[in-house]
Amino acid sequence: MVKKVIDVGLIGAGYIAGWHADALRLVPGVRLAAVCDLSLSAAEGLAGAHGARAFASLDDLIASGTVEAVHILTPPDSHAALAKRCLAAGLHVLVEKPVALSGEETAEIVAVARAAGRVFGAGHNFLGLPAYRRLKAQVAAGALGRISSAEITWALPLAPLRSGPYGLWMLREPGNLLRELGPHLFAFAQDLFGPVAVTGLHLSKPVQLPGAGARPQSWRITAQAGDVDLALNLQLVESVDDRSLTLRGSSGLARLDYAADVLTVTHENTADLVLNPLLREMGGAWGHLREGVGNAARQVASLNRRSPYALGFAGMFEEFYGAIREGRALDPRFDGAAAEGVMRAIDATIALMPDQGRETWAPPKPRRKPKPTALVIGGTGYLGRDLTRALVARGHDVRVLSRGRHGPFDDLPERVETCAVSLRDEDGLARAMEGVGVVYNLARALGTSWQDCLENDVAVSDRIARAALAAGVGRFVYTGTIASYDMSNPAGVITESTPFAADMSDRNLYARSKAECERRLWAMQREHGLPLTIARPGIVVGLGGPLQHWGIGRWHGAGAVRLWGAGDNPLPFVLIGDVSEALIRMGEARAALGQSFNLVGDVQPTARAYFNAIHARLGARIRVSSGNLTVLWAADAVKSALKTHALRRPGVIRASLRDWRSRAHYARFDTAKPKALLGWAPVADRETFLQRAVDEAGLLGF
Repeated sequence: MVKKVIDVGLIGAGYIAGWHADALRLVPGVRLAAVCDLSLSAAEGLAGAHGARAFASLDDLIASGTVEAVHILTPPDSHAALAKRCLAAGLHVLVEKPVALSGEETAEIVAVARAAGRVFGAGHNFLGLPAYRRLKAQVAAGALGRISSAEITWALPLAPLRSGPYGLWMLREPGNLLRELGPHLFAFAQDLFGPVAVTGLHLSKPVQLPGAGARPQSWRITAQAGDVDLALNLQLVESVDDRSLTLRGSSGLARLDYAADVLTVTHENTADLVLNPLLREMGGAWGHLREGVGNAARQVASLNRRSPYALGFAGMFEEFYGAIREGRALDPRFDGAAAEGVMRAIDATIALMPDQGRETWAPPKPRRKPKPTALVIGGTGYLGRDLTRALVARGHDVRVLSRGRHGPFDDLPERVETCAVSLRDEDGLARAMEGVGVVYNLARALGTSWQDCLENDVAVSDRIARAALAAGVGRFVYTGTIASYDMSNPAGVITESTPFAADMSDRNLYARSKAECERRLWAMQREHGLPLTIARPGIVVGLGGPLQHWGIGRWHGAGAVRLWGAGDNPLPFVLIGDVSEALIRMGEARAALGQSFNLVGDVQPTARAYFNAIHARLGARIRVSSGNLTVLWAADAVKSALKTHALRRPGVIRASLRDWRSRAHYARFDTAKPKALLGWAPVADRETFLQRAVDEAGLLGF
């Protein structure tokens, strides 16, 4: 008898696990029963939201007998080993892309699955989209005629290439970028046309990662599948989002926007030469209108639970669990043969790279071990990377905490030591602080609920501070944010003596969480003598910074932004180099002990002036529109009510109108204190500011 409900476990509780958990709710006959992660608290957080059990050990999960299928959502270099282990234990396995690091590893997984008599599925989620199923049906029916060529594009900015974190698996070597994103492209080609033979590769628009060599941001791959010519494009610079598949046939042209689940098909018509172009364009317009209205209606009716991304996962899961339930072969879109074909095509592409895709830049060999006097927590991020290098330039050796032993400082092996310590390991944190005079805590976590913030941001801040006390460090520098202030009054002037609101419960989670971290740290300073100094940077810009800075407005891709407000008030910009300089002075100056400093620069263009400068200096005209903060607040209130009452999500935060107005940074800052006590002198010349904030910042990636 076939089991009515299949119990599922997620192995890995990171970002993508949330999408898998939510999409499973859309699939009948399956239930999320377990979440396993080396971080038990991370597993508990996700499991608790879905009524599942949490495990910190795969052995414990398998031994519990809780599940009969698992999704492997860990970093790709662990996929093959985990998949084979779970299959051998009798579990069905779905693996996120890339399913392995090579075609050979994928073939090994397929062999283990066959021997175990279990289903192995590849996480090619975009093949589960409704629009793709319609496209495939039209191709099979001959509606497009004979297909001669196809162009498959992934053009989406990859922010970590410019602003970190640089310790991500996909940035460790150039080939990993293709292993991470290439399956989206090759999976379409493999499924539609069969095995792909790669014929050429052109790489361009390299970006230099600090301490790790160059990474290509533009990949143009030519290939052939049967008699179909293929062009596969991977573009990671700042550009308009274009994730599309275009098929050219003898009878029609089809374009699938797989990011939006939109399919449009253009056919010739038999009208005379006068009406022919009109009818052709009207047909295309009708197709776009039909798709747009259908998608909008679906998302409104489902309260956005059926977004295109969610639908892709749901379609994939339906096929995977249908095969398990019915005891049949898995749909070829997601089976082991498809996975192996995709990875072998990626292998062939990487083989065309210089040195087979391995990093050609070689770090210098160290002649001595670093003797760190400073510890930077969050050192692989945007600000942490700049601070670490600034500390080295000042003569310090630095220890950097990272999730792994890979960091962006391979060019400084004698000065920077990367240390892998969990932020949940208080004893390990204290050991990492031994011999260190100053600790910089730049870590932060963006929670989706207040409970999440308390566990993953506030509790982490407390733990790091306790470790600093145990290690006896001389100075503990914490980075808060000016976002915790009430900046809603244009007539207001904020100094370090301006208090946060006594009740922060109506503020956005980031502002509230940072304020709570500060409150607890000040209590530790009073009660236990924590040698505390707090920095609150403004809108940080400069080399490596993101174009899509959400401190300025709400972004819609790289080409359009809705400002917080009208955009005609000065914004509290500050150059990243000036922030790093202030942080170093805060760690050194005796006068900084027990003090807080708001770090806002002297040059404060309006949002519109900033984007006008980007246009004038880089030639990039970004579409800028004003944001009515009252309307945005009202819309957010409606969304909060729907999440609370319709989706029954606990702990939904509804930000006040004051909070929304604060996002526009109406109040101005008086920064006399850091200048007087620290001798801080941020850039005051407008032209120099624009050179560093725009010309040299790498905002567009090339």
